[in-house]
Amino acid sequence: MQMAAKGWIDGDESAAEMLGRVATERPFLLLPPLHRVPLRVGNVVELVGPSASAKTHILIQAAVNCILPKEWNGVHYGGLKRLVMFIDLDCRFDILRLSEMLKHQIMEPNGSMYYDEELYALCMRRFLYVRCYDSLEFLATLKTLHYRLQKEKEVHHVGIQLLMIDSIGPFHWVDRGSTFFPLGGNKRKCLSLQSVFDAVVQDIKKLLLVHPMLVMATKEIILGNAYGGDEVKQNKSLLDASGLRNLASNTQQLPYREYMPSVWQSFVTHKILVRASDDHMPIRHYEEHSFYLSEWLLPSLSFRDKFTVKDAGIVIVS
Repeated sequence: MQMAAKGWIDGDESAAEMLGRVATERPFLLLPPLHRVPLRVGNVVELVGPSASAKTHILIQAAVNCILPKEWNGVHYGGLKRLVMFIDLDCRFDILRLSEMLKHQIMEPNGSMYYDEELYALCMRRFLYVRCYDSLEFLATLKTLHYRLQKEKEVHHVGIQLLMIDSIGPFHWVDRGSTFFPLGGNKRKCLSLQSVFDAVVQDIKKLLLVHPMLVMATKEIILGNAYGGDEVKQNKSLLDASGLRNLASNTQQLPYREYMPSVWQSFVTHKILVRASDDHMPIRHYEEHSFYLSEWLLPSLSFRDKFTVKDAGIVIVS
């Protein structure tokens, strides 16, 4: 009995490790437009919107804030100093955009025209990137991700905070129209669209057990008639009002046609809709910035945020 009590008191982590774990697991707020709802590790946030609606920009801003330190050489940056794993399924990620935003965030606090190259290099090394060209590569990445994250943690002495998937649905229609055959013999289970996402969800759940982190995934959708605009006019023939589905955890009707398997839909804990606005903000006589609108669908909030994307990041417009 005494030995059992002593083992419980001794534990398997130091006080510093415990404080780090508690700080990581407590709710936190991301930068706009994701600032309305407190999030915690283990949550799965889905950013849905039509093409060119700033979904990847939102991921990049969250990533920059994550890889920046809270403070460096007496300058306050307010970052998390944690790792980010970015899985690019769209194969269109622009690393230069990440680099430019990071440089702006480094220069902005001290008003300098030059960025700290040492800090920049440290931050970029905390951004982990992998590109997948089909569902099998995506599954293989998830299967081996634990070992890579463990190795990166040992190298950087910090853990992962964000797992980003951009985007979750690019292989959906290819997989749906293809027949997956068993590999390595007839006794192995055949892969299908449903089994692929069964495996994706199960693998991410296993990762969350050993690497507590926030999962963020983008998804391209076609908006319904209630939202109007050119997007609907161009795709009107593709819309089917009877195809709108409800999330199991939320009876609110979605403003778009859901196409992802139910196993993924039920895995998502938070959902935000982003779309382009018809408004434009003139900056100079030859340049203008587009406006975007964001709206929380899960949980459902009764207001929308308007924002624009600048070189230094996303700015909420009143």
